[in-house]
Amino acid sequence: MKKIINKLLVNHSLIYKLFLYVATIVLVVYLFPKGGQFKYEFQKGKPWEYENYYAPFDFAIQKTEDEIALEKQQVTESSKQFYEYDENVVLQVRKSIDEKIENALLNSELIEEEKVKLRELVNKVVTDIYEFGYIETQNNIKNNNQLITLKMGNKSQDIEADKLFKSSQILSFINSKIGVQPFTQEENIVLNIIYEELKPNVKFDTIFTERVLQENLSKISYTKGLVAENERIIFKGDIVEGDKLIILNSIKSEFESQVWSKSNYNWIVFGYTILVALAFLMLLLFLRKYRLDIFENNTKVTFIFFNIILIVLLITLIVKYDAKYIYVAPIVILPLVLKAFFDARLGLFTHVLTVLLLGFIVPNSFEFIFLQIIAGIVTILTISELYKRANLFISVIQITFVYFVSYFAFSIIQEGNAQNLDWEKFIYFSINGGATLFVLPLIYVFERLFGLVSDESLKELSNTNSKLLRELAEKAPGTFQHSLQVANLAEASANEINANSMLVRTGALYHDIGKMINPMYYTENQSTNVNPHNELTPKDSAQIIINHIIEGVELAKKHRLPDRIIDFIRTHHGTTLVYYFYKKEEELSGGRADVSNFQYPGPIPFSKETAILMMCDSVEAASKSIKEPSAQAFDNLVEKIVNKQMEEGQFMNADITFKELQTIKKVLKKKLKNIYHLRIEYPE
Repeated sequence: MKKIINKLLVNHSLIYKLFLYVATIVLVVYLFPKGGQFKYEFQKGKPWEYENYYAPFDFAIQKTEDEIALEKQQVTESSKQFYEYDENVVLQVRKSIDEKIENALLNSELIEEEKVKLRELVNKVVTDIYEFGYIETQNNIKNNNQLITLKMGNKSQDIEADKLFKSSQILSFINSKIGVQPFTQEENIVLNIIYEELKPNVKFDTIFTERVLQENLSKISYTKGLVAENERIIFKGDIVEGDKLIILNSIKSEFESQVWSKSNYNWIVFGYTILVALAFLMLLLFLRKYRLDIFENNTKVTFIFFNIILIVLLITLIVKYDAKYIYVAPIVILPLVLKAFFDARLGLFTHVLTVLLLGFIVPNSFEFIFLQIIAGIVTILTISELYKRANLFISVIQITFVYFVSYFAFSIIQEGNAQNLDWEKFIYFSINGGATLFVLPLIYVFERLFGLVSDESLKELSNTNSKLLRELAEKAPGTFQHSLQVANLAEASANEINANSMLVRTGALYHDIGKMINPMYYTENQSTNVNPHNELTPKDSAQIIINHIIEGVELAKKHRLPDRIIDFIRTHHGTTLVYYFYKKEEELSGGRADVSNFQYPGPIPFSKETAILMMCDSVEAASKSIKEPSAQAFDNLVEKIVNKQMEEGQFMNADITFKELQTIKKVLKKKLKNIYHLRIEYPE
């Protein structure tokens, strides 16, 4: 049992990767659509490249979206409108009019017979107006000849819309019925009473009309005809267009709409699992062979897998909602993020694998894969320094333009002309470009979640006005100037061998922050002739010098500097000796100095960037000791220091080639000559 536990502890990193690998495969396969797949790819206007195709089963021919939209429009236009007749309003109006007319006629000089005729006239006018009703607004009526359905209690009847009285018709109708103008005083009173008391009693029944419309729309058939089993659909070489295209789209939809049955579910899941497993295995093998430092870091591997799952999940949700919006998703954020934290090659490799996986989810997979891979390549090629916002903005414009051009080319190939372009797609691509700008805050979130460092953060850290660097400049001004010189040398060297120049510059600025603890024990900070080392033994002096590594690491952690920067503090002296005090101890002890008391704790550099810093730090510090600067002196100094570090095996773990070392030597020699070049002596 103890052996098993020990093996688990020793191989815990590999076990975690295996668990992550399996969990990712399960999750991605789970997100894949639970429907069948049509195994043939075809495009409108292109020849059918496969053998003669016959219907594998009976299926219905589906109508096109344009046909369905036209039918819906026709049903909407022909669907009846329902209006409700309110009898209670009529009764209230009659009662009110009768009461007011009786009061008005009490003091009238008209004889009783004339009063009766006037009452009958009023009653007839009200009856005529409310025969079919008085409607307040006719916003829903498109024309007067339109048939509408009037609901009167439990009965309903179809009438023409112009039989309903409108507010604009009321006054003229009453005038025409009262009598011959000029009206008598009584007739004017009656006219005013009728006009004031009449109220609309017909209103549009929105709910019932909408319900009937939806019932009619639900009766629309989405199919037109049937294709029988074994019926020929298309010959090899036939152009995919017209009815052939409609039938092929119909059977493709039929396949995709079929939910996996129990009999084939396990087999299809097994097939998906193999393909997804292969894709992620290729990614792990790539990391193992070409990015070993990332492969051995579980946090970084988790981060890469997390981003892939995030993209797959995003596209899955969009496809489930409406597949036409898939180009809104800013997939190029994936290579952008990976390039920001790692490198361009890994970003592009991961992007291509992810897009291939998305081909199982999206419609028109070939078009989607082509567009996204091209966009990913453009992303990697155009964005060189993500922390420069102008670069990001210009690159987003270029990426969007590539989307436009690629989609335009696909459309004219499929349609045969440029008249049937789907202009909405261009809007989606524009939204995609805008969403891609969200990569900067997203990088910040990832930095906090996974403890990684991007170029954007390095830019902030390399600002010499930051709190820690200002403190270094105040407490140890000589060390600060030394760090600036080393940063310049390291940045120039990194640029020449295509290393991460921003990372090595930032690391160089912070590599000696431990000297702030005891600044006067370092010669660059000694402004007087008093040297505190004169009062110490060589062993004690060496220990103080060595301690600036440990103290620097502690100070960096206290100020929450990223691990990638702390690595430069740990490794910039590797396992070299504090040579001056070691030799001094040898002289005093007669050659019996203990090497372990004068050796830096390490580790040795493990990347190009940390190796560059070791060389630049040693060369810059040693160059101050040259009494008579000359080109030959600098050449000899650089060769001596770098060769000695190579002989001691300080670069054994750094992924740096002999050719790159020679290039760095040339850069250092050139830069030192520029720094210490002789000036013309001006006359006094």
